[in-house]
Amino acid sequence: MASEDEIRQAFREQVVAGQTLGSPFTSRLGRLMLAHLDRSTAVGRRVLSWEGDPGTRGDLVPTRLAGALHALVIDGKDDRLKAAYPPNAVDDDTLWTAIRSAFEAHEAFILERLNFAPQTNEVRRSSGLLAGFLTVADLIGKPLILSEFGASMGLNLNWDRYRYDLGGFLWGDPSSPVQLKPDWQGLPPPRAEITVQDRAGCDLNPLDPHSPEDRSRLLSYLWADQADRVARTRAALEIAGRHTAFVEKGDALAWLRDRRLKVLQPGTVHVVYHSIAWQYLPPEARALGETIIAEAGSRATEDAPLARLQMEMDDDPESAALSLQIWPTGETRELARIDPHGRWVKWKGWQG
Repeated sequence: MASEDEIRQAFREQVVAGQTLGSPFTSRLGRLMLAHLDRSTAVGRRVLSWEGDPGTRGDLVPTRLAGALHALVIDGKDDRLKAAYPPNAVDDDTLWTAIRSAFEAHEAFILERLNFAPQTNEVRRSSGLLAGFLTVADLIGKPLILSEFGASMGLNLNWDRYRYDLGGFLWGDPSSPVQLKPDWQGLPPPRAEITVQDRAGCDLNPLDPHSPEDRSRLLSYLWADQADRVARTRAALEIAGRHTAFVEKGDALAWLRDRRLKVLQPGTVHVVYHSIAWQYLPPEARALGETIIAEAGSRATEDAPLARLQMEMDDDPESAALSLQIWPTGETRELARIDPHGRWVKWKGWQG
């Protein structure tokens, strides 16, 4: 079981994350939990007796709790809490009283939600992914077979159905309801023609874009004062309702090993990709995943190459690394530094 100090440290991380990623309300929630959360409610006892790793590289307990509260607001289940949530402005005492009341009135719902890992499926990350796919297409010039690890609802499997403005580099359908325009720094990505021959994803708990409950669950993990993220995700859900990307339920590592990477198809490049997902694997699973992908890379040829595109956190707490590895050579490049929510991209490129 985690110590209470470790659990409170997770809420301190929530405060910093809100400050770094433009969500004052998320920081405020973290401070209120640090000041007031105790064992006087079943929710407080559950959180303060957490069995696993409560932090941002583990179970994300503060995000689980924030998501449960936001779900009550989104679904209209708690008028008092809704009145205290953005865009309404209330003092801390009023907000905490509403939260404390929700802990008791919706105890069973919140405790159930705490059992599930958060899923945000942030579509702005597709800006960096697109630049990576363009790099793959430019370097290899073959149709893409896409396998997304930790695909959630599959919104980032629909990346080629969004419209992009990457520092003046325009790509995609101008009429798409999802318009992505990150703060782009550096040269534009390469211009290359992309053909997607096949796409699929895998997740331990995939969400269904046709399910009202799953749509609400996904939206609940977005931060309550970031209305633009909510609107953008709703637009991506609209696209997913018309173009559902297949996301299989199961162990994504076994799915890669036994299904997707068992045979590399000549005349195509198979791209395994993941964004802010690998870090949530335990160390032994990450090691197994590296072995599975490297073994497939050892079988890659010039006619059937393999690529791995990943956007994952590293030692820099304020940005993620967007990196690309290509086999049969096994060469790796860091293509960019990117905001974890995709708000900005510092592009280097394959040659940078």
